[in-house]
Amino acid sequence: MDPAPAVAEPSAEPSITEPSITEPSIMDPRVMDPQEELVRRAGLADTDVDQVVRVLEGLRRWREAERRASEASRRYMNLGETDMKAVRFVIALRNQGRVATPGAIATHLGITTASTTKLLDRLVAGGHVRRFPHPSDRRSLAIEVSDETRRVARETVGRSHARRFDAVARLAPREREIVARFLEDLAATGEDVPQPPQD
Repeated sequence: MDPAPAVAEPSAEPSITEPSITEPSIMDPRVMDPQEELVRRAGLADTDVDQVVRVLEGLRRWREAERRASEASRRYMNLGETDMKAVRFVIALRNQGRVATPGAIATHLGITTASTTKLLDRLVAGGHVRRFPHPSDRRSLAIEVSDETRRVARETVGRSHARRFDAVARLAPREREIVARFLEDLAATGEDVPQPPQD
């Protein structure tokens, strides 16, 4: 008996690999301003522009990471953004051996006395701070953060700040000076942002 004919294996279809597509960066002026109507690129090679975009993308990712961490901390502590700023300010004053007062909190946050009273009412109701008579000024109150809120703030916001500090500390002194000047220049770019018209 003749052996059964060998059955040919079905030929595999050649795999078609899609080319990886890199998303264009919205920080890249070659993408967002190709006609150079706003961003002048004269004298800059593509490698120079690539470096600039890498720095701006790094800043964007850091802002996003900072925003997510801040939101997570606020949700964990059940606090709004202004409330969290107030708590951190009171903790900072205590760490310096200073007494926090409603007036100092209002000045730090740039809000009215009435808004500060409402803010403190919320924080007291949530068990985050307590009011007590000022040790040396009978006309004022002193504000103190509760032990539990201080502990949670230390474990969330405090640890995040420690990691940021370590990242900067790893730089050489000359590098830190360059980064500081760069960030100061960058911050100054927001000073001439046009304001919406007043009604």
